[in-house]
Amino acid sequence: MRILIINTSEKTGGAAVASNRLLSALNNNGVKAKMLVRNKETDHLSVVSLSQPLKQKWNFLWERFCIFLHLHLSKKGLFDIDIANTGCDITRTKEFLEADIIHLEWINQGMLSLKNIRKILESGKPVVWTMHDLWPATALCHYARGCIAFKTSCKRCQLLPHHGSMNDLSARIWAQKQKTYSKGRIHFVCCSNWLAQQAKQSGLLKGHSITSIPNPIDTHIFHPINKNEAREALSLPKDKHILLFVSQKVTNERKGVHHLINAIKELTALHPQLKNTLAVALMGGSADEVTSQLPVETFSLGYISDDKSLVNAYNAADLFVIPSLEDNLPNTIMEALACGVPCVGFNIGGIPEMINHKVNGYIALPKSAKSLAEGINWVLSHPNKNELAQQAVAKVNQNYSQQGVAMRYINLYNEALARKIYKL
Repeated sequence: MRILIINTSEKTGGAAVASNRLLSALNNNGVKAKMLVRNKETDHLSVVSLSQPLKQKWNFLWERFCIFLHLHLSKKGLFDIDIANTGCDITRTKEFLEADIIHLEWINQGMLSLKNIRKILESGKPVVWTMHDLWPATALCHYARGCIAFKTSCKRCQLLPHHGSMNDLSARIWAQKQKTYSKGRIHFVCCSNWLAQQAKQSGLLKGHSITSIPNPIDTHIFHPINKNEAREALSLPKDKHILLFVSQKVTNERKGVHHLINAIKELTALHPQLKNTLAVALMGGSADEVTSQLPVETFSLGYISDDKSLVNAYNAADLFVIPSLEDNLPNTIMEALACGVPCVGFNIGGIPEMINHKVNGYIALPKSAKSLAEGINWVLSHPNKNELAQQAVAKVNQNYSQQGVAMRYINLYNEALARKIYKL
């Protein structure tokens, strides 16, 4: 069986990380898998980049320019929506022609247009599409932010100037997606049960199969190591509790760093001694913009992409906090748990599927700095840290192992091939 995974980037972003891990999991379990990307960042033989890099850059810029015009020349929200009006026809590539299954992942920002997706469906090859966010089930947005229009049909979009109109950009892209999806059967996969429940309510996805399969992680790479050695490698103090926060861009509003700041202020007001015994490590871009706002010693680790440094960062921490306001199945939680680090997060999205309350971490009330502070304090004051670490690792081994996730995808591929052969 030959699988072609398609994702915009090879390594940048959560979807790219998850796609790479699935690529490895499949190849390690008897499947011949390749990944086609726009941005190739390594010399990995199983990863192939699109040709004509200047054309790919133009596709990216043209889509942003069109969105910029629809936003009335405003940069606000420029990357919150995608319209897939330009992309690359991959149906003539060697990798596409050789593949038995086409597996779409995150294909936005000029990688594939709706026209390109229509050609893929018209080729007759079975298509699996892993949803890393809600974009395949909405007109424009990646996260609904409380909007329920996608359950029937998108229009009057809250992300457009003046909340759009009855025939705004979202209504037109919705109609285009409906036409595209009618060209063939798509097997949609959601990384979390939360996202699957949302997807099943979408008016766009009616008639298509929707299932839930989590992302895998390689526990040969992400596993517990000596905490002091990890801290030494990153020049972090050995005599303090370290709280870790991770985001590709620390100041991303959806990642909720302002709730973390307020929680730590509240926590240190109740427990003043923590000002001297607690430190925060921030991993991601723009971390320097936040360090001065925290009432404890803070370390900016910058953006880290290599696995060895990531493993050190997680193992250096006593707890990992993810105050996201909307999230699917964050790789960061999976990575922290695999390294034996208890996690604290809001009862939002797929987060409570990963953190078992007061077992391997703490689930706080949504958007409550007080509840988040209580969760942080619960982990810091837990009498049996080893038990928390063991429960964290056990969660990963039971739910996110490479072999277990690969076998679930292989079963889905076989089902998709059978439906094609027997025209079910």
